[in-house]
Amino acid sequence: MYNVTSKKAEEFISDEEIQATLAYADKNKDNMELVDALIEKAKERKGLTHREASVLLACEHEEKIQEIYRLAEQIKKDYYGNRIVMFAPLYLSNYCVNGCVYCPYHMKNKHIARKKLTQEEIVKEVTALQDMGHKRLAIEAGEDPANNPIEYILESIKTIYSIKHKNGAIRRVNVNIAATTVENYRKLKDAGIGTYILFQETYHRESYEKLHPTGPKHDYAYHTEAMDRAMEGGIDDVGLGVLFGLEMYRYEFAGLLMHAEHLEAVFGVGPHTISVPRIKRADDIDPSVFDNGISDEIFAKLCALIRISVPYTGMIISTRESQAVREKVLPLGVSQISGASKTSVGGYAAPEEERENDITSEQFDVSDQRTLDEVVGWLIKLGYIPSFCTACYREGRTGDRFMTLCKNMQILNCCHPNALMTLKEYLEDYASEETRKLGLKLIERELERIPNPKVKQTAYEHIHDIAEGKRDFRF
Repeated sequence: MYNVTSKKAEEFISDEEIQATLAYADKNKDNMELVDALIEKAKERKGLTHREASVLLACEHEEKIQEIYRLAEQIKKDYYGNRIVMFAPLYLSNYCVNGCVYCPYHMKNKHIARKKLTQEEIVKEVTALQDMGHKRLAIEAGEDPANNPIEYILESIKTIYSIKHKNGAIRRVNVNIAATTVENYRKLKDAGIGTYILFQETYHRESYEKLHPTGPKHDYAYHTEAMDRAMEGGIDDVGLGVLFGLEMYRYEFAGLLMHAEHLEAVFGVGPHTISVPRIKRADDIDPSVFDNGISDEIFAKLCALIRISVPYTGMIISTRESQAVREKVLPLGVSQISGASKTSVGGYAAPEEERENDITSEQFDVSDQRTLDEVVGWLIKLGYIPSFCTACYREGRTGDRFMTLCKNMQILNCCHPNALMTLKEYLEDYASEETRKLGLKLIERELERIPNPKVKQTAYEHIHDIAEGKRDFRF
């Protein structure tokens, strides 16, 4: 039976409820009176339930889709302004004991080059990332208790935070590692992580077990209940996501929203972020073997509906997607993107060249190959503020404290000036001359949008001080 407050995976992600939801959506997708009522409800900025949002996803009337897009764009502006937070993934190790059929890290793959970074190599990787201008990382590692124990992850986090190179520093480390215990989540919290991220891949249990035939990840319930354990371990910023293309997208969409509703109902805090990856070609993985791939148009619709259904959540899109696709979905709700990403182990300090037999350690092909400076310049030209801000995390504004700030739409008095100050740091320390000129004009223009006079004056002063060589101001 479906129970949003249950701690059992099969009760808060109920297959029966999802099937009933999809049937309800099919029955009502042309019910314009209901569709209009749901769009009106979404305008209240309080979100939609999984069943309500599923009706809008099933609706194929172009006029209504465009109305949803316009609303998503406005809600994105209301909650997150025109900021786009920048980050980069850092792959520590691709050793893995799981048998996931869609990931080249699967244990049976003898073709991929296996690597694990030493602490000395992590220093080189992080230094290279700092030299680009990155301040926020998401560390990644395969599941392997022997090669990648929690002690290795904790030591790596400590190393990352310790590295100070020129004006560079990693100020926030998010963690994307396999489901683990409450005790280990508590250790990650004590290590000072930002967000704990774990993708569900698919909420369809039967498909999940087929896609994960061997290894600890085969345990659907343990994996699906991981966020509950993370919250119990004190981590109040968690990030959800499914791998679109593995299962039918409407099923995944409903399951994703049910998971968000569950966290909100049980802990009073929904997901800090929702990621929207699509399966991509990688080493011995051909995405064409999965028959549930989604078009760019459906992908855009999913992004817009996540934004209006969970208005407070941060939305992440990675370099899996091309520049064109990222540009299409940025206004529809995306608030975080990666830049200059490498999905290989050790790929920043020593990029992998073409090797004999094409052996690499990449997890997937990167579609957007631009440098960080090119991405930053592109965002500025589109009217966005590339933000390297980590202030909320370091000021203790996490979990319900961040959500209160976000839901009250206080972005212009806090996150907006923080974004401008961190952009100013980037422009002074790392940007090309062209990007610097564009960015300085953007900052001058955007400072005027800060509504609180005292905040505006302080931001002006801090930005002047950054030009004089000072760093790391934050509201």
